[in-house]
Amino acid sequence: MQADSMKTSTDFANRLLAALPAQDQVRVLAHCDCVELRRGEVLGTPGERIRQVYFPTDSFVSVVTAPADHPGLEVWLTGSEGMIGAPLVLGIELTLLTTLVQGTGPAWRMSTEALLQALHQSDALQRTLERYVAVLLNQAARMVACNRFHALEGRLARWLAMSQDRAHSNRFHVTHEMLAAMLGVRRAGVTRAAMALQGAQLIEYRRGDVTILDNAGLRAAACGCYAAMKAIDAQSLA
Repeated sequence: MQADSMKTSTDFANRLLAALPAQDQVRVLAHCDCVELRRGEVLGTPGERIRQVYFPTDSFVSVVTAPADHPGLEVWLTGSEGMIGAPLVLGIELTLLTTLVQGTGPAWRMSTEALLQALHQSDALQRTLERYVAVLLNQAARMVACNRFHALEGRLARWLAMSQDRAHSNRFHVTHEMLAAMLGVRRAGVTRAAMALQGAQLIEYRRGDVTILDNAGLRAAACGCYAAMKAIDAQSLA
């Protein structure tokens, strides 16, 4: 579905696009299609040329590094606060990490050529996306420390709370296998941590369907990186 050139910030839910002046919103949306991202879809693998960028709305995407001896480890989680294809802002046209859709939902899709042209034409877009790249670097550094130093139960609560924020829903789907890969732990560890959160009546977990029962309780159980990540996200729009 082609974006209507008359749309305004109230017609879409990506915060980067919504922060732009009206004329820049029109310029960007005129070259966007609204697409449905599907859970499990791979949007890019390392070494591929970036042909399209995505501005998620109700979908969310994991950006994953995959060492040779490990299936993968999540570096950051991107939803309506960000974009997929950020290396282009730095003049890098190759995908650096694997991008994997975690939550099904819509996103605005734009060709690389159209984005580069828009960046050339719009100082506001250039500044907004440069700030976002700085936020991603900060998030990645925080995620490394989180995975190294924090207990698994707190990390799982943090991941679930971040996913809920990006899904804009108390219910979403994720398997123990996927959680284990994203958090860099064994499946059995995820199972124990999920059972602890369920025993505390913070979540309900059945066959991959997660329901958040207690929003405030889940965030209280999360490691301090959840609040830190929220603060980092806000910097992209400061």
